[in-house]
Amino acid sequence: MAHQPQIKIPATYMRGGTSKGVFFRLQDLPEAAQVPGATRDALLLRVIGSPDPYGKQIDGMGGATSSTSKTVIIAKSRRPDHDVDYLFGQVSIDKALVDWSGNCGNLSAAVGPFAISAGLVDLNRIPQNGVATVRIWQANIGKTIIGHVPITDGAVQETGDFELDGVTFPAAEVQLEFMDPAAEEEGAGGAMFPTGNVVDDLEVPGVGTLQATMINAGIPTIFVNAQALGYTGTELQDAINSDDKALARFETIRAHGALRMGLIGHLDEIATRQHTPKIAFVARPADYVASSGKRIAARDVDLLVRAMSMGKLHHAMMGTAAVAIGTAAAIPGTLVNLAAGGGERDAVRFGHPSGTLRVGAQARRNNGEWTVTKAVMSRSARVLMEGWVRVPGADQNRSSS
Repeated sequence: MAHQPQIKIPATYMRGGTSKGVFFRLQDLPEAAQVPGATRDALLLRVIGSPDPYGKQIDGMGGATSSTSKTVIIAKSRRPDHDVDYLFGQVSIDKALVDWSGNCGNLSAAVGPFAISAGLVDLNRIPQNGVATVRIWQANIGKTIIGHVPITDGAVQETGDFELDGVTFPAAEVQLEFMDPAAEEEGAGGAMFPTGNVVDDLEVPGVGTLQATMINAGIPTIFVNAQALGYTGTELQDAINSDDKALARFETIRAHGALRMGLIGHLDEIATRQHTPKIAFVARPADYVASSGKRIAARDVDLLVRAMSMGKLHHAMMGTAAVAIGTAAAIPGTLVNLAAGGGERDAVRFGHPSGTLRVGAQARRNNGEWTVTKAVMSRSARVLMEGWVRVPGADQNRSSS
């Protein structure tokens, strides 16, 4: 019986923050997949194991959650003052869709370490011991990220004692600076607040009128009050993800928020835009027990935040959403800022389902318009496996046709 042998492609499987993904050098992809388009999407879908009607991604590298159904393509940058270009693809689990509309803040922590190890950063920028500064161009959203990567004996240091809630084991700390994080190409001419307001009344048929802060920073995000939805802000995944009506309601709110933000022109378009915008609900501090069993005291956080990703409550917090949280917290009057007690602040610690996270942001107001110069947070990253991924040659041929 005739058959097509599998093709193999150099790849690295990495954890970055609370996410995992398959990393590729652009030059290592098959030639037809080195440019955007259907061939590239088909290849990445097959690598991850999507679309999978069983929802398990058994025949691929995906882990059947939004946090583990991710791909990254890195290339040496041709842009001045940048080392590498970073492109992120969020792979749908059950649909034949790769969403390129946003960044992954968690996997951003792995970009610098990968780039150094893959030979994409000039050697003269890597100290023998110390911290390497990797200048990353985030190609999805057209923004700069600065990664500070620890180096020991000329190589990336991956182990260490930095602990990150949502990640079981400690590792080396990677600090990230998201420069000028307000999106320029999204919604209403690129304004941080596309509607012009820090809080809006968002009318959602079948749900009601909700107060909402809709912000473009890190990733387009819609914030609503937990209490308005009947929640406390202490919910864990099962409380939301086992409730089909709740999931449908969040998706309806997300669609109407996206329309109001100018991210889509018609409600039907939200089906092809799963990755952005995000929707999150906020609440004042309260005691709760995290998913690990760790007790979080109200006094240890400034506010509580729960966020949806790809239609499900996230197990921790997306890195890009953390940037949105830090930015919104720094701007008086937003729902995030009010949940944190109001006033001016340059950092916030929030509680999420897995624990807590601190993120800082530098905000200022010029001529009535808010701008944020950068947002800062720490993550960690580690290589889990490296070598080759394999995909059936026949599938690759079909994707190339």
